[in-house]
Amino acid sequence: MQASVHEAKTNLSKLLEAVARGERVVITRHGVPAAELVPARRGGVRMGSLKGQVDLPPEAFLCPLSAEELRDWGAA
Repeated sequence: MQASVHEAKTNLSKLLEAVARGERVVITRHGVPAAELVPARRGGVRMGSLKGQVDLPPEAFLCPLSAEELRDWGAA
């Protein structure tokens, strides 16, 4: 299915319904293809998806750095 820019602006809801049904929708400008409407990708990040795969950091990770470690990092 093709639609001019003007038709796309006027009938956007109908074009989105067509895309949802699996139709290919090309938007043209002066008869030349300019864009294609495609279904949006579903979110790829799920909260908690790494549960059981990643360990918590060791307790020492949260301890303050010693004076020597601060010097090594250039912070003291």
